[in-house]
Amino acid sequence: DCIAEEMRRDETVFIMGEDIAKQGGIFGCTRGLLDEFGSERVRITPISEAGFVGAGVGAACAGMRPIVELMYMDFTYVAMDQLLNQAAKTRYVFGGQAKVPLVIRGQQGVGRGNAATHSQCTEGIFMHIPGMKVAMPSNPADAAGLLRTAIRDDNPIMFYEHKALYNMKGEVPDSPDFAVPFGQANVLRAGNDVTIIGTHMYVQQS
Repeated sequence: DCIAEEMRRDETVFIMGEDIAKQGGIFGCTRGLLDEFGSERVRITPISEAGFVGAGVGAACAGMRPIVELMYMDFTYVAMDQLLNQAAKTRYVFGGQAKVPLVIRGQQGVGRGNAATHSQCTEGIFMHIPGMKVAMPSNPADAAGLLRTAIRDDNPIMFYEHKALYNMKGEVPDSPDFAVPFGQANVLRAGNDVTIIGTHMYVQQS
């Protein structure tokens, strides 16, 4: 819903990735978008993460706001040159004049028996790459609010969705401008002795 609302609001927003059109992605996250927006803005890609992540970087540099869906975030490793040397550095290479409004989103994590190359958590790497921002929602409201913030940001964002949370239910504000700002912690339990920081699924298990 959030992706659709942003695509209605801004014609420069489009989505690309493997099996995202008729199939709606392997977890159904893009279901119905093809019918509403057509194949120009819901672009099916070959099985080549290096290729279509690179295309997303180019589109972002050219003034579009691409959302690139990876079937599994493990596959970021296939496109590391495009992410590390192009998306993350372009703004700095041009002295802060360039914008790279690119969202790389997909699911990660354990819980479904998807084997070693489909169950990794890769966010730790991207948290240490200058120029990249990382978002990891832990509930439905944060998923919508952080994704909207990511789509409207002028920097490359790695947006991680944990596969074990897709069936989670919760209230989500229905405002088309509802957004959750980056960089602000949500304190779930106050205390005086120790700070425990959790992300996505682990917030729910605390």
